[in-house]
Amino acid sequence: MKFPPHLLDEIRARLPVSAVVGRKVRLKKKGREYAGLSPFNAEKTPSFFVNDQKGFYHCFSSGNHGDIFRFLMETEGLSFPEAVERLAGEAGVALPKFEPREIERERERASLTEISELACKFFEEGFRLSGSEHARAYAARRGLRPETLKEFRIGYAPRERDALKRWLTGKGVEEADAIEAGLLIKPDDGRPSYDRFRNRLIIPIQDERGRVVAFGGRALDPDDQPKYLNSPETPIFHKGHMLFNGHRARAAAHEAGTAIIVEGYLDAIAVYQAGVKAVVAALGTAFTEDQIARMWRLAAEPVICFDGDKAGIRAAHRAIDRILPQLKSGFSFNFGFLPGGKDPDEIIAMSGRDGFMAEINRASTLIDVLWERETANAPIDTPERKAALEKRFEDLVREIKDERVARGYRLSIRLKLSNLFYEAERRARDAARANRSPERGRGDSGPGGRDAGTSAPPLPEGDLVGIERIVLGLCLEYPELVDLYFERLVTVPFAHDVHERFKRELYRLATELDELSVASLYSRVDPRFFFVLKELHGDDVGEGGAARNSRLRERLPILGFHPPAPFIEAIFTHLIDRLELRTMEQELETEVSSVGADCDAEVEGRILSLSREIHRRREEHARADQELAEEAKAIRKAFGSDGSRM
Repeated sequence: MKFPPHLLDEIRARLPVSAVVGRKVRLKKKGREYAGLSPFNAEKTPSFFVNDQKGFYHCFSSGNHGDIFRFLMETEGLSFPEAVERLAGEAGVALPKFEPREIERERERASLTEISELACKFFEEGFRLSGSEHARAYAARRGLRPETLKEFRIGYAPRERDALKRWLTGKGVEEADAIEAGLLIKPDDGRPSYDRFRNRLIIPIQDERGRVVAFGGRALDPDDQPKYLNSPETPIFHKGHMLFNGHRARAAAHEAGTAIIVEGYLDAIAVYQAGVKAVVAALGTAFTEDQIARMWRLAAEPVICFDGDKAGIRAAHRAIDRILPQLKSGFSFNFGFLPGGKDPDEIIAMSGRDGFMAEINRASTLIDVLWERETANAPIDTPERKAALEKRFEDLVREIKDERVARGYRLSIRLKLSNLFYEAERRARDAARANRSPERGRGDSGPGGRDAGTSAPPLPEGDLVGIERIVLGLCLEYPELVDLYFERLVTVPFAHDVHERFKRELYRLATELDELSVASLYSRVDPRFFFVLKELHGDDVGEGGAARNSRLRERLPILGFHPPAPFIEAIFTHLIDRLELRTMEQELETEVSSVGADCDAEVEGRILSLSREIHRRREEHARADQELAEEAKAIRKAFGSDGSRM
């Protein structure tokens, strides 16, 4: 839908940016501008500015910039037409009329929406009447509180064949319109139409503007099939385009910076009732491209919550195949699997909101779930089988259209395959040696003494050693950081030789050997590579090659809360800053120690200049440290934690 520029200018002229922004941000006048704390990032020092004369806002902490329409889109998840419609109403600007055919279609949609609203009121009233005690009892068993029933407008469809039909007819609704709205079914054999929903708990489905457009019905008789019945596709309801509870979740998701997707609408209602407002449910068995885009409008990395049983895992695997081609820089998904095949409402009933969020916090990244799927039962005992697994991953990565994301996946998978193949070879050698006689096996360390690398002592401890480990661990977990910051990685020296060598081995694996297969590569790599990989990344390879326990998350717990990509990048550069500062401090120490009694003015000036620069960098680093800690606290708070640790 296109709007003429003069209409947008008229809305902008009537609504100052400060008036629109001021509803969400506390602004203070500073000269010709207004200043406030960023609505996009947690901060203590205002970096968000509004200029009414120029008609824009700018956030220095996030880089977000735009006008009043963009602000609603970024803070409330509205589409552009929705933002224009909202602000036009506030400004008293009439929107243009469109083509006669479009006007007729809009009139038809409005009519069907009005009919759906009438049906919703009928179902709501039916839930309160005698004869619906079993529906109220079922809602009570599901733990739905009165305020939740009212908020979601839960209703009941009577047992009678045509109770809704008769009621709508009494309200002047034409039978054909009720059929088109998906409320009645007209048999092909000429028999009278009848109600689609009978003896079911009714859950209204609302569009992004909160209008009732369809219904979901939960069977109350165990013999009734299907257990869940949705409205059919209609001019106002396309299940592949919608998310249940999307209109409620939008603002909450933008405030929390995350969103949760569950499998069913009753699951979503239970999670919402528990206090997690940023929750939606898909309305089909597989995600559509449009639903994926809508989920990303809620959050950059939503958590998809599945039952932990076989059916839930299969659903996650199907979802991955739909998501891979849509992946783009800065946007992905995480997957949470609930234990024991339990639904979200069962987890909440047993452990409350905190117990449910604890499971969400344990969600796996998309690439981890993909790795588990492909390696769990993959045989890798021959070169041909290793090559087949590698080929399978190559085919999957080719599905990713965003080249930057595809490169990150390719590097991460190559690292994982390298370790997997090496571990398989090591286990085979160990088994072969165990079968030899003691005389033959004594002192045999395999070809080239390769096993020495796996039995190396633990890496030394220390604050900056820990920073080096986290930096390298982030390179493994987020390979795109290697591409973005490799020049800084190369130029900053690592204190411990094993870290420095691993850093260069990582670059060799990522670039110089890009054309070689991993199956042929792993036998050439320095054996210390695998020891350090295990020490840094914590990929303890079990049966079938499944990766477990990430030491990186032990060292950087905030990663367990699925922070957005810009925050991860900020941590990464912040840690490199600290390593660069260490290098400067060492240079200063060397300069000072070499100064003799006859120190000239040039040397003294160089030392003073370096000292001042170190002091400035230390202050900057301390400020950034505090800002990151505050942002981490906000991220943890969104998940219900006290935010005390990064």
